[in-house]
Amino acid sequence: MLSSKNWQLLLIPLLCLAAFIVLSILHKPVAGWMLTLAFISLGVSFRRYPKLKGFSFTMMIFAAFIVAMYYPQYFISVGGFKLSLLIIPLLQVIMFGMGSELSFKELAAIVKMPKGILVGVICHYTIMPLIGFGLANIFSFPKEIAAGIILVGCCPSGLASNVMAYLARANLALSVAVTTVSTLLAPLFTPLLMRLLAGKFIKVDFWDMAWDTTRVVIIPILAGLLFDKLLRGRLKWLDKLMPVISMAGIGLIIVVITAAGRDSLIKVGFLLFVAVFIHNVLGYTLGYWFSRLLRFKERDCRTISLEVGMQNSGLAAGLALLMGGMGTVGLAAVIFGPVMNISGSSLSTWWHGKPPKDDEETEAKPIGLSTAS
Repeated sequence: MLSSKNWQLLLIPLLCLAAFIVLSILHKPVAGWMLTLAFISLGVSFRRYPKLKGFSFTMMIFAAFIVAMYYPQYFISVGGFKLSLLIIPLLQVIMFGMGSELSFKELAAIVKMPKGILVGVICHYTIMPLIGFGLANIFSFPKEIAAGIILVGCCPSGLASNVMAYLARANLALSVAVTTVSTLLAPLFTPLLMRLLAGKFIKVDFWDMAWDTTRVVIIPILAGLLFDKLLRGRLKWLDKLMPVISMAGIGLIIVVITAAGRDSLIKVGFLLFVAVFIHNVLGYTLGYWFSRLLRFKERDCRTISLEVGMQNSGLAAGLALLMGGMGTVGLAAVIFGPVMNISGSSLSTWWHGKPPKDDEETEAKPIGLSTAS
């Protein structure tokens, strides 16, 4: 039962939504702000309910997407400074946060479950790139947008998968390990797969992309690991601030890329959403059933399912920017993020209510970046 106080919290987004409808009918420019406030207040309200809390960040992402679609002029530049210049530094900060949440002890634990990690990484770097390649050829998107779908599939698994694995009662230690290994392998596999699968859509320079991935991913992660080794616990305020910075960074990346690609999204938005949704769901499905065929435990099947289906869409957006296609190649990444978080939260909530027969306690902790990936 919902308390009267919680009902009052839900009343705010409903009033904002009603105001949006009225103002849209009257063709008032302020209508977009009302819809944005509706999603922000809905995200705040969701934090009151344990079963909906996982959707809170996703509502904020929708708010960022909406405000950028309605008012793109505010997110292109500020005082002559191009906001797109912030994307790469923000991604590096997020990857630094991932590295600081790891430890050499956790990395050493990877060797204790080689089969699960090997299958998880192989599934991730085969299923998602091939699905992306198939969708890019089935849908009649412009070449750069089609390449963006493949790019999302060629990126490593997202940090959000660790949180979802925790909620789904999956093997959290395996989830963290697969995310870590797939991320560390990204400088090799992401440009290689892009060269093979997306080469007919856009020009892909393997070495340039390998270096871009290294400086965005590997160097910040190593810096984060060094930080954990030398200063862990000494700067507690920074430990608490990193997840906030990461979530704010993802939000800013989304508004900047959405604003840059607004016109293209208006033309292909619905079909691109359909393609991204199929990509995401097929990743979960094939990852799960391939693991079942290999007779993995239920907890491990859930883990590999989430690791395959959930991508580092923030990295895809950053690489799109470095490739010179922020408003085209990066569009699939912008849509994939919210879709992935909603589907992942829903799947994890459903699994949470169905404890696996092989349920065991795990000592691993989820990486502290919420669902910001």
